[in-house]
Amino acid sequence: MKKILVTGFETFLDYPINPTTEIANSLHGETINNYTITGEILSVDFSKSGPELIELIKKYDPDAVISLGLAAGRSLLTPERIAINCNDGPLDNRGYKPYGERIFADGPDGYFSTLPISEIVKNLQEFKFPAKISNTAGAYLCNNVMYHALHYFKENNLDRQAGFIHIPASHELAIEKSMPSWSQDDLLKSIKIVIESL
Repeated sequence: MKKILVTGFETFLDYPINPTTEIANSLHGETINNYTITGEILSVDFSKSGPELIELIKKYDPDAVISLGLAAGRSLLTPERIAINCNDGPLDNRGYKPYGERIFADGPDGYFSTLPISEIVKNLQEFKFPAKISNTAGAYLCNNVMYHALHYFKENNLDRQAGFIHIPASHELAIEKSMPSWSQDDLLKSIKIVIESL
């Protein structure tokens, strides 16, 4: 049996709900496509999130890592193509705001996802879930944790799959903040399809 680590984030900025939290918690302990799933929640903190993910990778030794993040305003599920060696964006939950800092001083400028993102999008669309590849994960915590995982596997010569997927808001969040949304059930179903695509 293979192992997969699925991570979500805690709430952040002025969003009182983060649907990735419920997805990670719901999937914890399930088995899909011969993968036993561990679901964990990461901090929204530039100093903590990446190291937290690395510690989880060391603890669980997963064959694949799928990190999830909320992309408020997006209407599609979007696997990210690349993570860049840059921290930027709004305040984190600690109140810190970086200005174009490198994540690792000696790291490469970017890493491409090692998830089968084209296959993921194709499978999601076959199940009538709107999806497309995104060519930017931004420079906030979503990009940060994607870069950390890919850098760790590269530096340690580990042939593992890792990447990041942005999801739309849930209906529950859209009630609080007017924006495009999916039902929480559809968000969960879509991530199960992602796992089945590995």
